[in-house]
Amino acid sequence: MRVERLRRRWDREARSYDRTMAAAERRMFPDVRPRLCALAYGDTLEVAVGTGLNLPHYPAGVRAGRLTGIEWSPGMLDVARRRALDLGVDADLRAGDAQALDLPDASYDTVVCTFSLCAITDHEAALAEMVRVLRPGGLLLLADHVESTAWPIRVAQAAAEIVSVPLQGEHFRRRPMVWVEENDLLVEQHERSRRGVIEWVVARPRNEERSTERAR
Repeated sequence: MRVERLRRRWDREARSYDRTMAAAERRMFPDVRPRLCALAYGDTLEVAVGTGLNLPHYPAGVRAGRLTGIEWSPGMLDVARRRALDLGVDADLRAGDAQALDLPDASYDTVVCTFSLCAITDHEAALAEMVRVLRPGGLLLLADHVESTAWPIRVAQAAAEIVSVPLQGEHFRRRPMVWVEENDLLVEQHERSRRGVIEWVVARPRNEERSTERAR
């Protein structure tokens, strides 16, 4: 079954993932995680927490027992739990599916997902779930590699997907920002860099009344 094959692939890569990602981060997005995660407040959910690379970047109030992390791969989750222990981060890190979160509606002040929607089979279902679990006035923080603004890079991305999508479930041309706009979320911050390949967005559901109290 393809789903289990992809899960096993992420389990195998768990030990080497940090080294691989570190090289990409230094070159492509060295400041995205700290800038984005610093905006989190209150009860915070990270979807597809991976090996926990975001953990050191959350505000102290979030790291002190107000952080939940969901991860699909048991191997990645094991690494994240060890990282949380080493950092002294009090987080509830649990197995879960981003496309069908086993969490109640309106249960988090902040939902975070970084560099993971590219590998979630139904990323639009995952985004809808993130919005569902946000409280009124809640904050959605997203970052990923996306379709470039430069056509030669777009051609290369399309060619790469011929192999990466069936073998690894990895997409290079998705743009979560499009879903955010189509679903009428209020965009508060938005940046693209590296010829449009790196994009991050800070948004809130427009039809929700913004909360007046932000507990930190």
